[in-house]
Amino acid sequence: MRICRTRSGSKGVRLLLITQDDPLFITDSIKSLITELEKSHEVVACIILSANPFGKSDKFINKLLKILKIFGVSFFCYLSLRFIYAKLFKSSLSDFLQRKAVPKIFLDKSINHADSLSVLKRYEPDLLISVAGNEIFKPALFTLAEFGCLNLHTALLPKYRGLMPTFWALKNAEKEIGVSVFLVDEGIDSGPIVVQRTVKIERRILTHTIAQTKKVGVECICQAVDLISHGETDHIPNDDEKSTYFGFPSANDVRGFKQTGARLL
Repeated sequence: MRICRTRSGSKGVRLLLITQDDPLFITDSIKSLITELEKSHEVVACIILSANPFGKSDKFINKLLKILKIFGVSFFCYLSLRFIYAKLFKSSLSDFLQRKAVPKIFLDKSINHADSLSVLKRYEPDLLISVAGNEIFKPALFTLAEFGCLNLHTALLPKYRGLMPTFWALKNAEKEIGVSVFLVDEGIDSGPIVVQRTVKIERRILTHTIAQTKKVGVECICQAVDLISHGETDHIPNDDEKSTYFGFPSANDVRGFKQTGARLL
């Protein structure tokens, strides 16, 4: 059995988190994740990337207009009000990290850039964890830590690789969705799966189902870290031949989504 190395004064696995500054669907999950991980492991730092739901660089105003155009006025207003509430009445991820004494890292360049990698290496992580990391990770990044990089994907891989798997599962009238925590490789959502769990869809409502999967996702990441720390490295196959891939939906896809009886909120 392969046991993770630890350093003097530390406990468990040295973890470096990579996430977005997104108060809508991610921040609460990261807070819960760090709280749980710290019980047995050491969170050495958290990289905070710019929030971007589209998986690529875009100006903030363009993001807002895209949401309005694709998802409609009601969903746009809901997200806007939720965003304002979070900014006014909830502690930010940055504030939470400060209270927890977890260093926060803001990068000036791509996370794959040599300068960014140099910053990450200073923290000597054993394992990277990505939750909504919005860049495609290159080998120099996901091999930086001894045990690689875990990524959370809210689907039963190899089905629903790509963007917004919860939306597509509801549109396709699936009765269950799932959560997969896998080790990042050079493909898109194609690495070996460490933990996978099925989630029964309680209500065919996008925001509700996202909340379901995020909660289960936190539990699955913690389980995956524990397995790796104890050298239990048996993986679930992520078969390319059985895979399906989806991109960001169009306005027409959203209309089809609603025609199945599913709701955005």
